[in-house]
Amino acid sequence: MGPIRFRIFFLLVAAAVSGGFFYFYAPPSPVSDVYVSGQKIAVELANTPAKRIQGLSGRNALGQNEGMFFVFEKPDYYAFWMRDMNFKIDIIWIDENKKIVDIVKNAAPESYPEKFSPQSPAQYVLEVNAGLVDEHKINIGDRVEF
Repeated sequence: MGPIRFRIFFLLVAAAVSGGFFYFYAPPSPVSDVYVSGQKIAVELANTPAKRIQGLSGRNALGQNEGMFFVFEKPDYYAFWMRDMNFKIDIIWIDENKKIVDIVKNAAPESYPEKFSPQSPAQYVLEVNAGLVDEHKINIGDRVEF
C-alpha cells in the first residue's frame, strides 16, 4: 500500500472510530420545560431518531414532574410501545397547535408488544409518570406551552 493510500485509509479509520465514540458517549439530551394545565414538567428532549427509538427504555424511574418530550418533524399517528420499560407511564399526544389530541393512562411494561397510537395526528408526545394526568386533571383539548 502506497503512502497516499495509507494516509487515506488511516483517516477513514480515525473518522469511523471517533464517530463511534461520539455516538456511544454523547452527552445526555437537552432538558427543557413543558407546561401542561399550569404544571411545569422538566423534560428531556427526544428530538433525533436515535433518542426517539431509545426513549425511556431501560430506565428505572422518572423524577417527580419529569418527563420525556418527543419532537417529530411533522404531525402523524406516532405509535409507542413499552419495550424494555421498567415502570408505568402516561402518554400524551400533542398536535402542531400545542393542543392535546390523545392520552393513554397507566401504560404498563407488561403491555409490550401492544402499540399505543393517537386517534388524531400529533407532532409531539410527552411521556410522564403514571398518575400525573389524573393528578393534574389533564384532558384532551388542553393546551400545552413550551
